Amino acid sequence: MLWTSDRRCRPIRVHPYTRDVNKLLRTLWTVLRSKRRPRIAITDVAVLTMRVRPTDLDVQRHMNNGVYLSIADLGRFDLLIRSGFWTQMRRRGWYPVVQSATITYRRSLEPWQRYTLETRMAGLDERCVYLEQRFVVDGEIAARLHIKGRFLQRGGGIVPMAELIGVTGMDPTVHPVADWVVRWGEEAALPSSRQPAPSRWD
Repeated sequence: MLWTSDRRCRPIRVHPYTRDVNKLLRTLWTVLRSKRRPRIAITDVAVLTMRVRPTDLDVQRHMNNGVYLSIADLGRFDLLIRSGFWTQMRRRGWYPVVQSATITYRRSLEPWQRYTLETRMAGLDERCVYLEQRFVVDGEIAARLHIKGRFLQRGGGIVPMAELIGVTGMDPTVHPVADWVVRWGEEAALPSSRQPAPSRWD
């Protein structure tokens, strides 16, 4: 359900299919646009200029909290494609997965408001990669997202960190992860999928 922009705030029902199509088209457009944009290094900040669309809104008439996570995907696509790492990934049969994510909201994004999505690699440790993403309006952070992820191989298994470092050129000693981010990743982690993780509420 969305809302009109007039003061009566009449609800407009939007079929979930519309949201799915919108997300797919936005992803395809971002991929095509990123392929034509200037190249950047994997350690640079990738910036996308965005606008809040009606399909992004919730009943409070600001961008839905879950939509931030979907749009953040676009920033990661942009960084991977423009840095050339996307091509290297596909050539080797690698693909990225999110292991943990945490987001902090500071300011609402309103209908049709313009903002920028900033994405950069925050660092590496012995097993994972970390990214930071910011939703920015007029130079001010509206929301900030931290991602902990891994790269997997199509044939099975995790991409060895040595291979990842060799392709990206990133060095954990040069690009360390902030201590609090490492602690968050460790404390938020769930058991391996090969181990039991029963849902028991205290």
